[in-house]
Amino acid sequence: MEAVVFVFSLLDCCALIFLSVYFIITLSDLECDYINARSCCSKLNKWIIPELIGHTVVTLLMLVSLHWFIFLLTCLLPLGIYIGSLWCQVVTWECLIQQKSTIEGS
Repeated sequence: MEAVVFVFSLLDCCALIFLSVYFIITLSDLECDYINARSCCSKLNKWIIPELIGHTVVTLLMLVSLHWFIFLLTCLLPLGIYIGSLWCQVVTWECLIQQKSTIEGS
């Protein structure tokens, strides 16, 4: 059972790393003005929920399989900080886009 848990955790972490690289590429496209802010936010926001689900699955898997130390060390504290900062960034991006749209519309 332990091998299955850790193999699934490894595959999930690989998918999360892929998403992080996609975020970096999309943000670098925004920085170079290849895409506008609205399309950048729409591209990134549609992947936020799958990313949070991936983190939650690994967290619950470690909790259910009784790997308490790994759960506390890698999932609970860093993940809570990351999700909090990610949520603040999403709200900030949406507010900035709304403000820019309001300024450009007037």
